[in-house]
Amino acid sequence: MCGITGWVSFDRDLATEATTLDAMTETMACRGPDDRGTWTEGPAALGHRRLAIIDLPGGRQPMSLSTPQGNLAMVYSGEAYNFTELRRELEGRGHRFTTDSDTEVVLHGYLEWGDQVAERLNGMYAFAVWDGRHDKLVMIRDRMGIKPFYYYPTADGVLFGSEPKAILANPLARRRVTLDGLRELFVMVKTPGHAIWDGMREVEPGTVVTVDRTGIGTRVYWRLRTLAHTDDRAASIATVRSLLDDIVRRQLVADVPRCTLLSGGLDSSAMTAIAARQLAEQGEQVRSFAVDFVGQTDNFIADELRGTPDTPFVHDVARLAKTDHQDIVLDSQSLADPAVREQVIRARDLPSGLGDMDSSLLLLFRAIREKSTVALSGESADEVFGGYLQFFDEDVRRTDTFPWLVHFGRHFGDDSDVLRTDLAKSLDLESYIADGYRTAVATIDRLDGESDFEYRMRQISHLHLTRFVRILLDRKDRMSMAVGLEVRVPFCDHRLVEYVYNAPWAVKSFDGREKSLLREASADVLPRSVYDRVKSPYPSTQDPLYAVALREQVKDLLSRPSHPVFDLLDRERVRAAAERDTPVSTQTERRGLERTLDFALWLDTYAPELVLS
Repeated sequence: MCGITGWVSFDRDLATEATTLDAMTETMACRGPDDRGTWTEGPAALGHRRLAIIDLPGGRQPMSLSTPQGNLAMVYSGEAYNFTELRRELEGRGHRFTTDSDTEVVLHGYLEWGDQVAERLNGMYAFAVWDGRHDKLVMIRDRMGIKPFYYYPTADGVLFGSEPKAILANPLARRRVTLDGLRELFVMVKTPGHAIWDGMREVEPGTVVTVDRTGIGTRVYWRLRTLAHTDDRAASIATVRSLLDDIVRRQLVADVPRCTLLSGGLDSSAMTAIAARQLAEQGEQVRSFAVDFVGQTDNFIADELRGTPDTPFVHDVARLAKTDHQDIVLDSQSLADPAVREQVIRARDLPSGLGDMDSSLLLLFRAIREKSTVALSGESADEVFGGYLQFFDEDVRRTDTFPWLVHFGRHFGDDSDVLRTDLAKSLDLESYIADGYRTAVATIDRLDGESDFEYRMRQISHLHLTRFVRILLDRKDRMSMAVGLEVRVPFCDHRLVEYVYNAPWAVKSFDGREKSLLREASADVLPRSVYDRVKSPYPSTQDPLYAVALREQVKDLLSRPSHPVFDLLDRERVRAAAERDTPVSTQTERRGLERTLDFALWLDTYAPELVLS
């Protein structure tokens, strides 16, 4: 896992731009604390920061190959979980390797198959190859968008990077955000290709982007396809388990300490238990980590989203699977620390709006990084198997909008409530969401003879897998890489995603519960308590002192009336939320306070040029 960046300028020799390339590369230092490297040749310049996971001495980058027709050079972030098989195939075709790294396999794969190497990879990856034989840059991103990848077209080429900050370190990139960028910050929907920053684009998941002297071209090598599912329930359960066994086994491969993230929910528990069983066969014990908050288990208050605290279920799994377990217990002071919030903003390059759920994730990963370098996560199982409440909500099924927005609106209110009235009118988020929804559902194919109900459930599933999960994957990547931790997501293996996506809802929820396929596929390794547990989202602190700390910080901000955050947010609404007398805030008020502080820090940190008309 690493940070990559680069610059192609067909009208100049970039050997003279070492200072700028170094600046771009150093923005990725958190992603790659173990090593750095740069490479230039004529119009191409590549930078790399490395987090060493496989072949610690041999996987240095940028990595290059010489051919009679010209040189190839690559910067690569991620892991190819099938690199051993690909290496054997390439060796059979005459390729010779000097390291044991997956990076070298991918580079030789490009030499053999060109950009069609993408179709052969199983993993999470974002990489760029400068192909000196044809004077072109080839950028490739994994199918599900697990690893971030951005680019910024220039007058004579392109800038690119794992994160926007790498691109923004180049003077050619403007720190400009228009109304469209602000819209994307407030809708909780990931529009494919959108990067918030004006002029910047995202390499879309499952896509190859090629840059040469004629311009920029794209090729989609993978998309979520609609296919007939012919397996019955028993065969579907068996196939899911077989895939999970193979996926977890592949993703446990590392030359550094690894662990699992354990929440006590079905997803992370199944993954942890399978990993524990596999490692036990090798005489090893899996490490597991969970997040908790001071006093939360003893003083837990159930609500419509979270009916039970996580910790008792976490401990049930740890006992049964015999993991080496540790709870990371956080207090409200740490969660509200402005320095932590600033690190979150710097990691994400935008005001996230997820408040303590981002702060706690960052602090959890920071603690884990002291003992492990690789962690397996249960992220995306809800999107793949149908785990959210909105999958079962009749109102959602009848509504023509993104399903989670209906559900979130009930529990958290409207994120745009804090906006100035004139700006809210200019943004017209309702129309933006409606347009995005129509565009999204237009891409979903329907099976011949598929019932209206099954097709609607297919739509809901597709929207979660292409417009929602990418928000969570980006969050998980940014928070983990901010502390140099690699997080792998077994449930995003494209084979599993394709198979379960095409299973009819009657098979996915054969007993009327969420994630029926996953529950039965992992039943033999789960404690009964977890098998019976109802879905509970990522935890959030219930400590009223957290909201009190937010109010005090917002009051300090209100004492600076000229702060640019009030060009965006309604000062009086913010003041009303900050001056409440009770120690408990509503979810809407708390999110408003968090939004206010996030935007203020973002403006202070990035000083973006805002175009509000």
